Amino acid sequence: MANTLISYLNKRLTRTAPPGKEIKQPGPVITISRQVGCSGLELAYALADILNKTSSMEGWKVLSKEILNHSARELDLEPGRIARIFKQQDRSTIDEIISAFSEKKFKSDKKIKKTVIEVIRNFAEDGFCIIVGRGSNIIAADIPNSLHIRLEAPLEDRIISIMNKNGWNREESIRFIERVEKERYAYRHAVMQELNQEEDHFDITFNRSRLNTTVIAGLIMEAIREKKILAGYSQKIEFF
Repeated sequence: MANTLISYLNKRLTRTAPPGKEIKQPGPVITISRQVGCSGLELAYALADILNKTSSMEGWKVLSKEILNHSARELDLEPGRIARIFKQQDRSTIDEIISAFSEKKFKSDKKIKKTVIEVIRNFAEDGFCIIVGRGSNIIAADIPNSLHIRLEAPLEDRIISIMNKNGWNREESIRFIERVEKERYAYRHAVMQELNQEEDHFDITFNRSRLNTTVIAGLIMEAIREKKILAGYSQKIEFF
């Protein structure tokens, strides 16, 4: 049986416009998935800056934690409550019943996960955004005007990056990487289960330790042109 949520999301792609009006195609959207210590947000902001300077459609935005905040407002819950749900795997029905009695604003785990996925999907369909993490590459995989990036690097390089960025020692940095990677794995697992998906989808994978932000952003711009996710949107013309 097809998953009801993925069916709902697919139906959104085939919605029709009112008479006399042309419907906007979903996207364009770029997603960035990354290993801990690969500076995904830094790349996202650099890319948004380039797109806003060169695309006729200004207003490209970067989204990451904003998604949890937006979902929290939709559900009338604290963002931390939503984040915790995705870190828990296979929570039992008994656990949910106990939570229902102990929390004033109880929302089921399924309701929370469904809302977060729909919020991400809505942002992706509205377009002109770069979504960092949050399983966005899975949620927006079937949008034609999309580009999905993966950032990776050797563990030692990521440890050094975390140490330099936060002023931590080696042991602290390793513990941080291990903890966050486990949390991200649990989140992706929850999203895949909800959407009945079995694997991630990426268009390009970059080795972050070999290429700096400027080079990767330039290569992504080439990929955007090659995949034509901005087809129909003219390039900005500078007047002197």
